[in-house]
Amino acid sequence: MTVPKLEFHDGKKIPQLGFGVWQVENEQATPAVAKALEVGYRHIDTAAIYGNEEGVGKAIKDSGIAREELFITTKLWNDAHKADDARKAIETSLEKLGLDHVDLYLIHWPATVKYGDAFIEAWDTMQQFKAEGLATSIGVSNHNVEHLDKLNGETPVINQVELHPTWQQADLRAVHAERGILTEAWSPLGQAKDLQHEVITKIAEKHLATPAQVIIRWHLQLGNVVIPKSVTPERIESNFDVFRFELTDADMEAIATIPSDNRLGANPAEADF
Repeated sequence: MTVPKLEFHDGKKIPQLGFGVWQVENEQATPAVAKALEVGYRHIDTAAIYGNEEGVGKAIKDSGIAREELFITTKLWNDAHKADDARKAIETSLEKLGLDHVDLYLIHWPATVKYGDAFIEAWDTMQQFKAEGLATSIGVSNHNVEHLDKLNGETPVINQVELHPTWQQADLRAVHAERGILTEAWSPLGQAKDLQHEVITKIAEKHLATPAQVIIRWHLQLGNVVIPKSVTPERIESNFDVFRFELTDADMEAIATIPSDNRLGANPAEADF
């Protein structure tokens, strides 16, 4: 099955369904990513702070898949927002990944509590990385509207944020749509907590699908980029098997009624790391 691609405002495209490796140890990342690539994923999302770029890079190298068929994302950590630090960071990430460029480079958090407005300098520097070909496209993660408003120059192509049925971020998604920014969901299953919600389980029964498949399908039909993660081969396969059914309008409306009050991660305005 070919995964649909969404177009960035810079003309590049991203596979809408990707594979995440947050909280996956370096040694686990290689077999997990290898399995994901075998199943059909071509979009892999990692980050410097995850400590598994080497494991991801090994899986990419061993796969034998042509580089142009892959979409690789990594992220700039909070302590490297200054220009010189950011350059060292992307060079280190590329070395660990075994790549000469990434398809998408993100500011991981604005981190204003600890580092002030240094993320603005990071964004200026990342535009240089794009011009040099170190990153094909550039975006952000965990940015509220007030953070987006402070960025100069190019508009981010994407904002990767916590988003799942019990934390739907409708207002932020609307701002993204107005500005031509794609929305990407991390913790798209609510760290497994949303799988037990009765609205989700009822829809899953109707479609002979798993709750995880229903939630991933919901993300896709909303227009989100979504990056579920697992190290279990069966779940890696199951999370990819979401193109054989569609949610109805009634299904989508039912999920929209779920109270959106269950943020699991930090508020970007308050994060102190």
